[in-house]
Amino acid sequence: MTGRGLLMLSLLMLGAIAVAAPAGREGGSKPALRLLASDTPIVSFRILFRTGSQDDPPGQEGITALAARTVAEGGTADLPYDEVVKRLYPMAARLGVQVDTEMTVFTGEVHRDHLQEFYRLFSGLLLAPRFDAADLERNRDLLLNQLRNSLRGNDDESLGKAVLNGALFAGHPYGHEVAGTVQALEKLSLADVKGWYRSRFHRGRLTLGLAGGYPDGFQERITSDFAALPDGDAAPPVLPAVRAPEGITITIAEKPCIATAISIGLPLNVNRSDPDFYALLLATSYLGEHRTFNGVLMNQMRGVRGLNYGDYAYAEKFREDGGSVFPASNIAQRQQFWSIWIRPLAHDNAHFALRQAVRELDRLAQRGLTAEQFETTRAFLLSYSRLWTQSLSRRLGFLLDGDFYGVAPLGEELARRLPALTLDDVNRVVRKHLQARDLHVAIVTPEGTKLLAALIADQPSPIHYQAAEGTPEAVLAEDREIERYSLKVNRTASRVVAAADLFER
Repeated sequence: MTGRGLLMLSLLMLGAIAVAAPAGREGGSKPALRLLASDTPIVSFRILFRTGSQDDPPGQEGITALAARTVAEGGTADLPYDEVVKRLYPMAARLGVQVDTEMTVFTGEVHRDHLQEFYRLFSGLLLAPRFDAADLERNRDLLLNQLRNSLRGNDDESLGKAVLNGALFAGHPYGHEVAGTVQALEKLSLADVKGWYRSRFHRGRLTLGLAGGYPDGFQERITSDFAALPDGDAAPPVLPAVRAPEGITITIAEKPCIATAISIGLPLNVNRSDPDFYALLLATSYLGEHRTFNGVLMNQMRGVRGLNYGDYAYAEKFREDGGSVFPASNIAQRQQFWSIWIRPLAHDNAHFALRQAVRELDRLAQRGLTAEQFETTRAFLLSYSRLWTQSLSRRLGFLLDGDFYGVAPLGEELARRLPALTLDDVNRVVRKHLQARDLHVAIVTPEGTKLLAALIADQPSPIHYQAAEGTPEAVLAEDREIERYSLKVNRTASRVVAAADLFER
């Protein structure tokens, strides 16, 4: 590569890629720029603003999501939305937006043969948005549908995660759904949204991410174009301390559903900027990676007992990236949480499954890993994490996340840190950060009052096998221990709520 003055990095599995350091602001005149150059004919954009739902003012929950969507799925100053869609189609280009708690990222991907035409549309949406009333109403309806019909109606897995997030971050800027609340969204005007976009999506919060086979000089063009945005305060809002639960605090969202979903979580005071995070990630991988069979939870709950489809643990906020099983980027948070997902379950096994998951967490917290478990999990995680950045866009996303935390991209940090970890390191971190006494639990189920009463009473909860014949006696003996494993439920703080009432205000 020539003419770019780029630092060469060796990225795992993917050959040599050039990375430019962030561009200097030159007195505030230029936005930050991150580059990943390669010989691929595809060009990827990630236009990232350090603006998210944490910034939503009280009573205007969802304004960041609505503003970003109205821009990304709207028109430019010169073209209405339907004409933008019409022009994008023959390019086979991708354009989208992802709004999260602390970040909003506008994404684009196109073959370099169509780069100039695509970029005119893409930059036009962000730099000169149309803010058409019809675009606003269409995107408002999409967000309202997400809250009313998807979350409350047919996506019980996501509902459980949303209820857990609300419990973990009650009264906190992270506590409401990124999409907002029904009543707040209904009140937002076009003037509100336009003013919010212009006050929060500015150069002070902006990082430009560009990857792929872009031509020489293109990075100067994009930097110059986005320098036209107004400058502004880059400081994120000050976050209050997260209040830890006392005992096992349960929130049950009651609704008609064919299966029960359970999410378990506890707040963490570490993120990727802390060396402890990488040891914690290894221990969490031992319990179970998303949609894999490597972990104890998946093997014991699904593999041995056939309880449900999936049982996984996460050392930080997790979202699946598109149709993959891998973690999405650009959902970074300064304050993190640790969690377990259990889904979907037959209703009569929900109590047993919760006990088994908490018991496995307790065993890990009390005993740590053995030398064999440590070595096996470390080898797995070193290999598996290389799959997380198979595309330019993903690699660019993880590069931007590294900037957020002040470290290298996650894959590079793991490649550097995991080989140096010892068993004592991991078990020390497990003892420091994990425990099974004080947890938030979110459950989506149809008979919530009955289940909560059983949980508070700590009643035995035998597993219900469809066919117990052939189950090894050792498993049945452990089942008898699990069904009486004591869950110290906080009866005062635990509650049942109607799912239909959630996300209203």
